[in-house]
Order: sequence, then C-alpha cells, then structure tokens
Amino acid sequence: MDQETGVYRNYAKKESWRTVLTLAYQSLGVVYGDLSTSPLYVYKSTFEEDIQHSETNEEIYGVLSFVFWTLTLVPLLKYVFIVLRADDNGEGGTFALYSLLCRHARVNFLPNCQLADEELIEYKKDSIGVAPKSTFGSSLKSTLEKHRVLQRFLLVLALIGTCMVIGDGILTPAISAVFSAVSGLELSMSKEHHKYVEVPVACIILIGLFALQHYGTHRVGFLFAPVVLIWLLCISAIGLYNIIHWNPHVYQALSPYYMYKFLRKTQRGGWMSLGGILLCITGSEAMFADLGHFSQLSIKIAFTSLVYPSLVLAYMGQAAYLSRHHIIESDYRIGFYVSVPEKLRWPVLVIAILAAVVGSQAIITGTFSIIKQCSALGCFPRVKIVHTSSKIHGQIYIPEINWLLMILCLAVTVGFRDTKRMGNASGLAVITVMLVTTCLMSLVIVLCWQKSVFFAIGFVFFFGTIEALYFTASLIKFLEGAWVPIALAFIFLIIMCVWHYGTLKKYEFDVQNKVSINWLLSLGPSLGIVRVRGIGLVHTELVSGIPAIFSHFVTNLPAFHQVLVFLCIKSVPVPHVRPEERFLVGHIGPREFRLYRCIVRYGYRDVHKDDMEFEKDLVCSIAEFIRSGSVAPASDNEDVVKDDDKMTVVGTCSSHTEGIQMSEDDADNIEAAGPSELKEIRSPPAIKARKRVRFIVPESPQIDSGAREELQELMEAREAGIAYILGHSYVRAKQGSSLIKKLVINLGYEFLRRNSRPPTYALSVPHASTLEVGMIYHV
Repeated sequence: MDQETGVYRNYAKKESWRTVLTLAYQSLGVVYGDLSTSPLYVYKSTFEEDIQHSETNEEIYGVLSFVFWTLTLVPLLKYVFIVLRADDNGEGGTFALYSLLCRHARVNFLPNCQLADEELIEYKKDSIGVAPKSTFGSSLKSTLEKHRVLQRFLLVLALIGTCMVIGDGILTPAISAVFSAVSGLELSMSKEHHKYVEVPVACIILIGLFALQHYGTHRVGFLFAPVVLIWLLCISAIGLYNIIHWNPHVYQALSPYYMYKFLRKTQRGGWMSLGGILLCITGSEAMFADLGHFSQLSIKIAFTSLVYPSLVLAYMGQAAYLSRHHIIESDYRIGFYVSVPEKLRWPVLVIAILAAVVGSQAIITGTFSIIKQCSALGCFPRVKIVHTSSKIHGQIYIPEINWLLMILCLAVTVGFRDTKRMGNASGLAVITVMLVTTCLMSLVIVLCWQKSVFFAIGFVFFFGTIEALYFTASLIKFLEGAWVPIALAFIFLIIMCVWHYGTLKKYEFDVQNKVSINWLLSLGPSLGIVRVRGIGLVHTELVSGIPAIFSHFVTNLPAFHQVLVFLCIKSVPVPHVRPEERFLVGHIGPREFRLYRCIVRYGYRDVHKDDMEFEKDLVCSIAEFIRSGSVAPASDNEDVVKDDDKMTVVGTCSSHTEGIQMSEDDADNIEAAGPSELKEIRSPPAIKARKRVRFIVPESPQIDSGAREELQELMEAREAGIAYILGHSYVRAKQGSSLIKKLVINLGYEFLRRNSRPPTYALSVPHASTLEVGMIYHV
C-alpha cells in the first residue's frame, strides 16, 4: 500500500480507545527509552564537581526541586500540551516545523516548486494560503517572503537543530547505553580494576548495537516496550521504597523555594551544576520527532500516566536516600545503583542495560529519519535508504550513516572515558534542539495557528528563559566536553549548506540554459529527427521547458523514441502525497508530437516505489491523462506552447479504479482471456511471443479516435521497451567567481557529489536501458 504510514496514522486517529492504548504501550519502547534512563546519571553528573555535600539537605532538595520543575515545565507543559499540536499532518520534528512554515509563508528554498503543489490535500488541511488574522501576522509573513536573508536564517536555524539531533545520535549511545549502565559494575569491582574493564565493554556493546541496525527495529521491536515498561515500574517501585524507608518528608523539596535556596547557597557552582540537571530531560524531543509513528493522544497518555510519575518517584527516591547518607565512601557513591537495595542491584543492572540500549536505538532511528527528511528536501547528500519494514515505512536503515555514527561514537567513548564530559556534551546538544524548537514554534503560533503575537512572545519568553539558563550553564563547560556537539554540528552544517548551495546553483543553471518549447516545435511534426520504437524517459529537475541536456543529446544524435516523456521526480514540503495526487501530466506541443511532461511528487517521508511498479504507474498515468483529456471540454484541451505547460493531476493505477487500467500478459494468455465488460485496445500481433500490453478502457465516457490512436501508439511503445536518458553533470565554478565560491563548488560540492549515491531512480534503472549524457555546468 502506498504511504502506509500516513494511512495508518489517519486511521489511528479515528479508532477505539483499545487501539490508542496499544499505540501508547508501543510508544514506550520507541519514544521514551532515552528519557526513562536519565535517572541513571543525573545526580551523578550534578554532584560530581560543581557542588559539594554538606550536613544539611539543601543541595539535595534544591537539585530535586530543579529536576521536578524542569520535568514539569519542559516535557509536560511545553511538549505534551503545546508543541505536539504543531504537527505537520501527523509528522513531528524540527524539519516538520520548518516545512509547516514554508507552506504558510512561502519561504522554502526548494527550487522546483509549483503553484499546483499548493492544491495538494495535505497542503490544504491547515488552511494554507489563508492570510493571518492579525496585522502583525500579515506583516511578519510579507517580511519573511520579501527578504531572502531572513529565509536563509530560518533554513540555517532548522539545519542547526537538525545537526544537533545528529550530534545527540552520536552522544546518546555512548552516555546512555554504555557508561551509565556499565558503571553498575563499579560497585562490584575495585577502582583499580573497573577502569580497565569499562571502555572495552562499552566499545563491544556499541559495536554490537550498530551491527544489529540492518535488521531493523521491527525485528526486535516486540522487546522494546516491555523492557521500558519493566524499567519504569522498577525505578518507580525502588523510588517509592526509598521515600518510605529513608525520608517520607522528601516531598517538601517539590516547592520552588528550594530552587532559590539552592542557588543562593551554591551560587556559581549551583548555576554550573544545571548542566547535569539538564540531563533529566534528554529524550524529550523524541516525543515530537517520533510523532509520525503514533498519534498525539497515545504519546500524551503514555507520558502523563506512566513515564512522568515514574520519573518523579525515581528522582524523589534517590534524593530520599542521599538525604540520609551524607558520608561519601567512594567516588561512585552518588550514582543510581547505590540507592538500589543490595539484593536487587544485579537484576536492576541487567534491566538498565537493556533499557539504555532501547533508548539508544530510538535516537539512532530518529537520526536516520531526520537525515532522510533533509536529503529529500535537498539539504543533505543522497544516501542509500533501506526500508527495514514492509508495514511501517518510517523504519529505515542508512548504512553509511550507521557506520559513521558508530565510528564517531567509539571515538567519543575512547576519548572521554567518563560520564561527566559526555554529559556536558549531550546536555548542550539537547538544549540547543529545544531552543531551536522554541524559536520555530513562536513563528508557527503567529503564522500557522494565527494566534496573538502576545501569546507567541509569552511562549518564547517563558520557555526561552528556562532553556537559555540551561544553555549558558552547558556552554560555560565548553572546554570540558561541550565543544564536541558544537564541532560535530559545525561539520554537518557545512556539509548541508555546501550541498544545498550547489544544488540550487545547478538548478539555476538548468533554468537559465533550458531550451524553449517553441524551438522544439519549429522543427515540425517530425521534429527533423528519426523516431524509433519505444518510450524514452528523459530525467530532469525542471518542471517547465526543455532541459539543456536534451538539446545537447539531439545535437549529437538526431534520433529519439516515438514517445518521449520528460520526467521530473521531486519532493514537496509535506510528509506524504496521496496516491491520487502523485502525478502531474501534460502535453508538450501538439498531441501528434507524442511529447509529454510528467512530474512525480513525493512527500519527505514517502517511500519511492521500485522500478517495475513505478514504470507501470507512469505509463498508466499518461494513458489516463490521454483518456481524460479526450473527454474534457474543448477550452480545457487547447495545446499550450508556453513554457508553463497545462498539467493534469493523475493518480496511480490503484487510486483510479474507475479509470483506465493496464495489464501485461504473455501472448498466449491474451488470446485465452475471457470476455471483459470493458473495451480493450490491444497491440497488433508480434512475430515472436513476448510480453504484450493492453489498456482496459471504461465504456463511458466515450473517447475520440485521436485519443484512441494515441493510446494505441503509447501501448506499442511500452511493449517495445523503455529507455532511460540520464544526465551526468560536472559542476564547475564559472570564470571570475570568488575564491570561496570556487572552493565550495569545485572542491566541496564536487567531492560530496562524487561520494554520494546517485538519484533513487538511477539506482533501479537497468544498465542495458540507460543512456547517460555528460555535461559541464559552469555555475
């Protein structure tokens, strides 16, 4: 089924409570693995150096108060009650917010956008095109649309958030899945021995984790939710036991007054310790980023009913234990496992390792998804995307990214060796993503939700102040590990910007050097060229005009196929495009020329079909266009000689069951086929037995003889075969360009292009049917 994820999501919104609760249960393993394992290292990171114990409980109560209110205000209030509502037709994440803004304010940088794209149902769901009600909203929209600098800033902001998510994908497996879980071994080993065991064991776990990625999360997914569920019940039960047994009055620390007392007493050390407290909300962004796999209601139910209370009990239990154990006997006394009763430590350690691996799996999968979105929107070099599940299209595996993450993760693990510096690095990555989300959300509130500007300012001021406080506390530890996410984000940002810039310049060259349709028509009906049997598919990025690559081809080889299709496969800034809106088809020139333009539109989370099914859908969509065009009013069927061809929206074969259908059978099977209620147009008998093509045309409405003849010729061409004419471009900076541009284009972009995957259609094209035309682009 096409775009099953979107179909499943829309279906889930209307279903029973039983299904919503099932989704909530499943979300535990995918969404909350990272967030639920944060009690392993929050207190340890907070108390390590910045603040010292005293005989009173003010520091412990102050940290608990900060943890409680941070959990309440950021994941619960900000994400569950506000940000989750800003979904892009069910999809979440930084790029979903950016795509939402792109559609409302027309600020996107996708070069081949068309007005026809705004007619998509996914576009219209949010009343796209309706001007903001407030005067400020209208002026903000017009300002964004006029100034390219602001548009670039918006794109860079979204890319920074994306790069930090990738950085989190490197740091989370190291800190969450390895050090914090393995540190439990320290309780049973001497300090001299465990330091030799920790790093090798960490590296083995990491290699095993990344080596299993190609199997896909669905193969081990049934283990994920039970593991996190058992872990949450375990830490909440231990927390409740510690509260009752050690300090029933620890609930007093939930008062915000203890935060003030904490900062007043510890001053600069307390402020710097906020970088450790920040780790209690790592993984909160996953609630929004993984929204496409579940529903808003299911994620809200899971968090409010189980995850939030379990985490609060766990942190209160640790604080209750520490408040009665002020004498620190070892460097690891304030870790999580010290508050676990001795008889339960080993079982809890096993569950913790499993839960931490689940949390790591979630962020790795999220990294794959966000890179796929960036690649689809032209902001990341093309990579190989493997779909590991036939049922859930969001579950993907990217080999190159997987091994790159593993290498970087191992480097961080071996280089840092301790949770403190890794915690500083992870905290900065997390809080930067949240700050970016806050900034983009303020624009969504005004432009998309059409709310008051005061509401947007209040949102930014309230949550921005909290996050800025944590951001400064993390940034001050730049030399103590916080430089890692900044360095990683900077490298990935350079790659994304260079690729995006090169892609835009390449498209601009195509537009400036395209051949007008009038030039083609001036060649006459035969086009002055030999026409051979078959269908020629000319791949191009252009949505109008004739690409320069075609004129280059015709100049050197004056022959092409009897049916020629200029094919453009492009992404639009929506998560999914419905099958019935997949194709835009139009004639180029008069009908007898047999020249067509076909634009195939995919959302940034859609799955591209394999070549055989795609070929069938493509030919069938052209046939349906011919049939529907023949019965259209005369005024709607005029030949258009302008560059902007008149296009018709046509769906895939499965989406228009009432329209024309195509089947391919052996010659013998055709003759033996029974009578059909529909009229059939068949190709003439061939000399040798081979696959034959037939179009099944509905009885009503009747089509004219010209359309019937056109269908006959299309059918014969399909039977003769399809040839793929691909462009092989070499991009160079033109003479007179600045040194920076030459470095970016000649070195940066060309290096990325040569080492990235070819377009998805090129991967599945049969080599025997491929013709590559080389051109040098001077941009």
